[in-house]
Amino acid sequence: MSHAPTLTRLELARVGFAEPSRAFDLLHEQQTALSDVVCRRLTAFSTAADPDTALTEFIGIAERHPAVLDVDEAAFTRLLRLIGGSLGLSEFLLRDPAELHWFLTHDESPLTRDEYRESLAEAVAAARYETATGACATPASAAHSVSAAALALRTRYRRHIAQLAHWDFATPDPRDVVARVSVALADLADAAMDAALQLAREECRSQLGDRVDHVRIAVIAMGKTGARELNYLSDVDVIYVAEPVDDADPTRALVTATRIVQSMMRIISAGGVEPGLWEVDANLRPEGKDGALVRTVASHLAYYERWAKGWEFQALLKARAMAGDVELGREYIDSIRPMVWRSARQENFVESVQAMRERVSDHIPPEQVARQIKLGPGGLRDVEFTVQLLQLVHGQHDERVRARGTLEALRQLADNGYIGRREAEDFAQDYRTLRVFEHRLQVRRMRRTHLMPTDPEELRILARSSRLAADADELLTVWTEVKRSVRDLHTRIFYSPLLAAVARIPGADFQLTEQHARERLSAIGYRDPAGALDRITALTTGVSRRAEIQRHLLPLMLELFAEGTDPDFGLLAFTRVSESIGEAYWYLRMLRDSPVAARRFAVALSRSRFIGDALASQPEAAKWFDDDDGVQPRTFEVMRHEMLAIVARHPKADDRVVALLQQVRRREVLRLAIWSVVHEVPAETISPALSDIYRALLTALLEWLDAEERFGVRLAVIGLGRFGGAEIGFSSDLDVMYVYEAVHERPNIRAAAQALGKAVQDFRMPVELDLDLRPEGRKGAIARTPEGLAAYYERWAEPWERHALLRAAPVAGDPELLDRSFASINAVRWERPLTRDDERQIKRLKARMESERLPRGVDSSRHVKLGRGSLTDVEWIVQLYQLRLAAHDTTVRTTHTLAALSALETAEAISQSDAETLRHAWLLASRVRDANILATGTASDVLAEPGSALEPTARVLGYASGQSARLDNDYLRATRRSRRVFERLFYGE
Repeated sequence: MSHAPTLTRLELARVGFAEPSRAFDLLHEQQTALSDVVCRRLTAFSTAADPDTALTEFIGIAERHPAVLDVDEAAFTRLLRLIGGSLGLSEFLLRDPAELHWFLTHDESPLTRDEYRESLAEAVAAARYETATGACATPASAAHSVSAAALALRTRYRRHIAQLAHWDFATPDPRDVVARVSVALADLADAAMDAALQLAREECRSQLGDRVDHVRIAVIAMGKTGARELNYLSDVDVIYVAEPVDDADPTRALVTATRIVQSMMRIISAGGVEPGLWEVDANLRPEGKDGALVRTVASHLAYYERWAKGWEFQALLKARAMAGDVELGREYIDSIRPMVWRSARQENFVESVQAMRERVSDHIPPEQVARQIKLGPGGLRDVEFTVQLLQLVHGQHDERVRARGTLEALRQLADNGYIGRREAEDFAQDYRTLRVFEHRLQVRRMRRTHLMPTDPEELRILARSSRLAADADELLTVWTEVKRSVRDLHTRIFYSPLLAAVARIPGADFQLTEQHARERLSAIGYRDPAGALDRITALTTGVSRRAEIQRHLLPLMLELFAEGTDPDFGLLAFTRVSESIGEAYWYLRMLRDSPVAARRFAVALSRSRFIGDALASQPEAAKWFDDDDGVQPRTFEVMRHEMLAIVARHPKADDRVVALLQQVRRREVLRLAIWSVVHEVPAETISPALSDIYRALLTALLEWLDAEERFGVRLAVIGLGRFGGAEIGFSSDLDVMYVYEAVHERPNIRAAAQALGKAVQDFRMPVELDLDLRPEGRKGAIARTPEGLAAYYERWAEPWERHALLRAAPVAGDPELLDRSFASINAVRWERPLTRDDERQIKRLKARMESERLPRGVDSSRHVKLGRGSLTDVEWIVQLYQLRLAAHDTTVRTTHTLAALSALETAEAISQSDAETLRHAWLLASRVRDANILATGTASDVLAEPGSALEPTARVLGYASGQSARLDNDYLRATRRSRRVFERLFYGE
């Protein structure tokens, strides 16, 4: 026993020892020479993933092979790096001094496939030569020769694995080389299988004689081996193909081939002095474990053409000839590959692949789900299934996306527009990260595992070996983020309706003649198939990435447009938006990768001309279809702040401000239109939000107008009618009146009012200020002072004008003016009792309106504003009762129709059943009015006749296709009931 000179526990901790005290004690138990070497080269331990294990393993090796103490510093570091990262490979070096020496004297980078084949063949040949020259030619000596060669094969294989693992460990970021490592592992597997197949022929020759020369055998790699994405300890999935040579008996040839491949599998996998390499798994063959181990090419083809399921073609996607007869392997691949790419045309193919992925997840033991790197949610299988499904669907028509490897396939899919470049980059990097975790876990003990450790010390070692985290906690954070990212992309892409839509299209349809294309468009509902074909051509012509992605998108979008009421307009609007947005990366990526956004977008464009027209000038709003928060209405304060900020950035009265404010207004109205149509939000929710938009607009316009400086007046705006009640719709004008106060000797209120009215007008999304409800109506002054307003209402106001004030509300402008004005307004509308004469005048006015204001030729039962039982009937009966009760019941003093109706119901002025009848009719009429303009883009207060004219409105309201008659019945029934209540309560009938 000796003491390690000047070595402290702190120094051991600094280079990464988890248990420095144990290491300190262990070193003090060793001979001086070993302790001296460790002390002099202590920093080399920092290169090991597990310095504690590296020290223990080094001591064990030094005890059995003392020469290791004399190696140079570079070899010493290489050794520590390897044995500190892999106990399994440390054991390999410990049991074979020659391999330890070879490792210490060589520093090998990954070799080529041919170089690995040559190396393994050389080792086998050397072993057979040694046994052949040392024994007589007997069956026993032949068996000994094969056994020695198999030992040499496994030893040489592990020599290269040790070199490869060290090269992998030495890389600063293992994600950069994980693909190359996997390729090298697959090439080594190819070399091992090829050498084992030759040995197996020789082993079988002693029993089968020259029959082994009358059969051709090819080994087909499947799964990760086929993709050249092998792990350190993967099972090697294979399929065996055999053919007789010349005129040899086919049945006898298959029996011989079966014996040979069984021998080959034993050579690879059976235990011995040098353990087996890995399991050879042939269960992906036709009929699985129950099927013949070896088949001819014709037998394989017959099975796949008649019996194969979708998942079997998915497995064949990665098939590759890896060993044996090269020509036979190529023949098999060439025969099978076309069938692989036709498989996506099977009925419900996409859905079956999706269901299979879910079954894989369902079979994970519950206690392993959160730890599974390979099969769990957010694991390797999510990436692989997503990529393979994209390949199988799009690869049937596009040979450019048929790579076997996951990373190469991702690159091809991104280059050709089937997946976004950013998504492909994220997916690829996450996949590399998961593969690094898998590699490090397997190589540590050279055991097959896909489970993230739970032991903190094992997690710490994995963090160090992967170089992706500083400690166990950070490693778990990285892994959790990768899983979340993978799962999110997998869910978004794997379940995209685009895949099912493309998969359903026969291959010939990608080369339709112009006439056939028109016929197909007509068959699915396009009224102008020639125009639709022109737009499709415009979108997809060219070699740009945008045109490429459009070619992939259109099968889905055309189908979704056809589900709407106007697929032709949907496609036209889609074309406009696509052309306006141009090459913006987010737009086509959103539609391709988000099934929810694609469907919402198509629904909106094919059901709502209002939205389609608005999007043409505001295409950036398309992003709201993938953003539930973005489409939510903004508050009055937020919009007011934005609009006032625009005014503040420009000189007073700058005309550019009006255009900018109107742009904000149109944007916010479009936001509400999308919210309404896509989420089927009712009018009573939309109306207050619309009113807030116009309140904010008028507030900003008054600030811009600078009426006090330019026109010598202080100005304020009062909302009336549906605007005052916050009940406007998408087609409503804004009922207002102005109040003002002169601040100069020569005020010009008319010019101020006209300037404000002109600024509000917008021909892109029409809206106007309506002053007809001001005192004296159209004949009255355009604006009044608060005192003039009070005097007029005190002396001259007609009952209808008092009635009009019930929904008056402050909107914008000078607060002091508004306060003074509402002092007189409230006194008139709430505090003055309603006389019998007043009530008679109101009733006569209502009757006159019914006979005079209804447009000529319009059925009174179908006018949603002035018709029988519609909006005005409900509003007039509510407002009449408010006027009756407001003087002594403050609970009915509200500007909102529905709130007033509820208050009257609570006050028992109107019964619960009558209130519900009126409420239902008012809501339905409001919704129909909004749906009319949203569907057609044109304001209309008339319920169209059932059929094609009413269908667009019905679809916006959420009725199923062909159910416009149901809407018609619902509306007429609701308004008939409402009219009966109205006549009984209003006229006393």
